[in-house]
Amino acid sequence: MPASASKTERIQPRALVDRFFEVRDSKPFLFQRSTWKTYLDGKSGLVHSATGTGKTLAVWMGPLLQWMKANKDPGKWNPKRPPGLQVLWVTPLKALAGDTTAAMQAAIDEMNLPWDLQGRTGDTKASLKARQMKRLPTAMVTTPESLTLMLTHERLQPQLSELKAVIVDEWHELLGTKRGVQTELALARLRRLSPTLQTWGVSATLGNLDEALESLVGPANTDDAVIIHGKSKKKTKLYSILPPVIERFPWSGHIGTRMIPEVAKEVEQASSSLIFANTRSQTEIWYQKLLAHRPDWAGQIALHHGSLDTSVRQWVENGLREGSLKTVVCTSSLDLGVDFTAVDLVIQIGSPKGAARLLQRAGRSGHQPGAISRLAFVPTNAFELIELAAAQDSIRDGKLESRPLIKSPMDVLTQHLVTIAIGGGFESSELLAEVRQTRAFESLSEQQWQFAIDFVVRGGSTLDAYPEFKRVELVDGRYVVTQKRVMSNHRMNIGTIVSDASMRVKFLKGGTLGTVEESFLSKVSIGDKFLFAGRLVELVRIDNSEAYVKRAKGAPDAVPRWMGGRLPLSSELAQGLRTKLQQAAEGDYVGPEMKRMRPLLQLQAKWSHVPAANELLIESIRTRDGYQLFFYPFAGRLAHEGLSAVLAHRMSRIEKISFSFACNDYGFVLTSPKPAPLQQALDAGLLSPDRLVADIGESLNATEMSRRGFRAIARIAGLIHGGYPGRQKPNKHLQASSNLFFEVFREYDPDNLLLHQCNEEVLENQLNASRMEDALRRIEGSQVVIREPEKVTPMGFGLLVDRLRERLSSETLAERIARMQAQLEKAATAK
Repeated sequence: MPASASKTERIQPRALVDRFFEVRDSKPFLFQRSTWKTYLDGKSGLVHSATGTGKTLAVWMGPLLQWMKANKDPGKWNPKRPPGLQVLWVTPLKALAGDTTAAMQAAIDEMNLPWDLQGRTGDTKASLKARQMKRLPTAMVTTPESLTLMLTHERLQPQLSELKAVIVDEWHELLGTKRGVQTELALARLRRLSPTLQTWGVSATLGNLDEALESLVGPANTDDAVIIHGKSKKKTKLYSILPPVIERFPWSGHIGTRMIPEVAKEVEQASSSLIFANTRSQTEIWYQKLLAHRPDWAGQIALHHGSLDTSVRQWVENGLREGSLKTVVCTSSLDLGVDFTAVDLVIQIGSPKGAARLLQRAGRSGHQPGAISRLAFVPTNAFELIELAAAQDSIRDGKLESRPLIKSPMDVLTQHLVTIAIGGGFESSELLAEVRQTRAFESLSEQQWQFAIDFVVRGGSTLDAYPEFKRVELVDGRYVVTQKRVMSNHRMNIGTIVSDASMRVKFLKGGTLGTVEESFLSKVSIGDKFLFAGRLVELVRIDNSEAYVKRAKGAPDAVPRWMGGRLPLSSELAQGLRTKLQQAAEGDYVGPEMKRMRPLLQLQAKWSHVPAANELLIESIRTRDGYQLFFYPFAGRLAHEGLSAVLAHRMSRIEKISFSFACNDYGFVLTSPKPAPLQQALDAGLLSPDRLVADIGESLNATEMSRRGFRAIARIAGLIHGGYPGRQKPNKHLQASSNLFFEVFREYDPDNLLLHQCNEEVLENQLNASRMEDALRRIEGSQVVIREPEKVTPMGFGLLVDRLRERLSSETLAERIARMQAQLEKAATAK
């Protein structure tokens, strides 16, 4: 019972909320009060505020206030008989559920509300899930997958129909993903079950807020929904840990761990810190190097990334909460809203490739209202200093990256149809209208809908002879699932939207270390040593989906490199990078980062050219390895990989010639044994966006990429199943099954919409085709500047090193790079 009320007194909800803040020596922010008022007015909306400014309380207090206004007599409150389901809180990560639940529970306890708050994720005990099937708590914290799983149980629908609010946390992380589309479909179903349902979202660091709101509440409800801007101007201090010397011929990673002493000094001065790296391999390396530099920190320094075992991650997270860890080297696994108030410094290793990501990570420090977020940037390449300068400009000007939306993913739709068919069934026209209420499927055609229905009912036109693909039946005008086998398989595979082709790494004698992608282990031989989970281990054997290792000594033969590791430079940051280069070309060096880059860029201008924002620089150089053509579109690595193949293909059509190439975020290099017909190709439309998709298909093995990519679609759509807990099918078996379906569809059903979706995803996700087209259209209206320097320039040196990496061992490569740098520095000094 509230301390301010007796059994006969009626409570004052606002006074109780104010008291909650007073106990914490704080006051509600204006945006928090605005959110509560808007919620009490019956509206839905999106709260957009910087990390650590109180977004959780902004949306959580609304439902609490609403309930207290309707139940002002505490004498009728009975904790033993809590109210029925009021709120669903959807979080993108299971790891966030614990912290979120604790923050929500604190408000319930402080105001002595008789609410029952529980979690329901993949980690929830089976006994609790069983109790929840009989009676849902007053408020529940769950994930998109667990929410979708709840929709397969018809018995829960009466309770879901009483739901008052659904709140989606970290909406910017779900937006533009298949999990986000899955969430949109679940929200549409909840709104159908509870027509007065209020939908709220929480987001930080996002550019396309209007689209985010539309996706959250549905296009038809956007006019009556609001965006509430919180404290987006939270005090943030960004600065660089500059290397003692900026070499004029930089290459990717050449600074890297040389900065360990400087980073250790920053860590020493902070009470607790996070060191973010962009890849899991980087975290493993930095953890080892930092511990070797400061062995006295053993037990105070830890490692955290998504492939570590859950128990290890939880130990690290608890250490951060308690302030017992000096620093943690981590990936984006700690990007989101886990509350570590002890952390007062974030260190970013290498460019985060986007201003929004930089701001998000900075917010991990000072994660409380009023505190200053501090981020120290450590470049691994001199050119990354320009990226930081560009990112600072973007943050200052409020130009944060948008999250492109996904349109009509058919695999997610077919999965949803089976979900609803299990959860009581549906009539075609009614569910079609419901699905079209989502942003993702608002333009869904009748043809697409009929394909999806036909696919789940009989497996489509190519699989109708096989009973196992007849999952949904039409009974008395309703589509339902009657087979228990289908129900079981589907419920087990709802989480496949986030599944990776990974293998568990275990000690021969001992516990589990975590998981690693099978693509890495396929390149590791028995007896090879590699770094994992902060340890040096040796691969002993691979058995189905488990890799057995033992402890090892010496040096690693490999470091795991995960498929998602190469973050592409965002379009917005690429534009900012071109702007900073143009300013440098005009002699304008603003800020400590750009001032340190002056000698390098001045040498670039002297030997070749520093391109303006409306210029494309092409350098033609002959080296001992052949003829080199350097292109600098500044469009990001993925786009450059595709562009390099397309341009090489176009030139080979003019003259038979073979190329090898290397790419980075700034450009790419084409190497040939003889001079390429550059000018002739330019005259023939080398840089034209016309026929781009056709040239991609001819220059790259797009079919093989599609074949590999089809596995994820096949799993989501229910064509293949990963097995059951403890009896998972090996990934090679899943790939073989997926390949079979892929080839059958190509041969007998070329218009299959899942096949079309796969091709589109490969073009966009793996090749960045739309960004390639944007780059070519921009270049088409730009001036092409061709230079023929005598030697490799500072901008081209990193690309040359990346090409040499493909065929030289690390030791040989280091020696070769050192000789090349010495020769170039000598030439630069002489002139």
